[in-house]
Amino acid sequence: MRALELPVGDAADVTGEESTWPDGQLLIRARSDPAAFSRLYRRHYDGIFRYCLHRLFDRAAAEDATSAVFLRMLERLDRFSGDEELDLRNWLLAIATNLINDQCRRRRLWERFLKLQGRPSAAHRQPPEHSPEADERLAHLQKAIRGLKPREQALITLRFFEDLDIQQIAQALGGSPATVRSQLSRALRRLRRRLETPESDSSTKVSNHV
Repeated sequence: MRALELPVGDAADVTGEESTWPDGQLLIRARSDPAAFSRLYRRHYDGIFRYCLHRLFDRAAAEDATSAVFLRMLERLDRFSGDEELDLRNWLLAIATNLINDQCRRRRLWERFLKLQGRPSAAHRQPPEHSPEADERLAHLQKAIRGLKPREQALITLRFFEDLDIQQIAQALGGSPATVRSQLSRALRRLRRRLETPESDSSTKVSNHV
């Protein structure tokens, strides 16, 4: 599953005045009109894909996850109670977070199984076209983030890669802003401990935005 199939031709676009409708109006239409859902998909795809990419560090996996998010959205349109763009974005981020957290849990179980079998997992195999020197810093940060709990990964990604504030993160993930702030602080401490060089550019980035 790499891309969500959308209507083609004239049915694929909401035109004229409807193309500027806010999310709330399009959501009402989307329950019965594929063109309205297509407009919402195009409006929010880039943001959700970027979040998935920052969580998964793999373009193909992020494309799959993004498609899964919008399929889940389509299945659950009747459950959505918000009516503004921020409401929909937070809902989509929550769906993406849950899907990716489930995927991370399955991946850890699979890697544990492969370790018992004495076989390396795909996540630990270096693509031949990548230079170890060029990718060293990014790979180190990725490994450190992946070593955190799924919610901690989501908190750090939303705060420092998506630049959401504490209130927005609380809306997307659930919990009070005070709880989210406390959890984020603990996640950052755990991340810093996992980084071998606390004074590197990567750790400076996550230490200056709390």
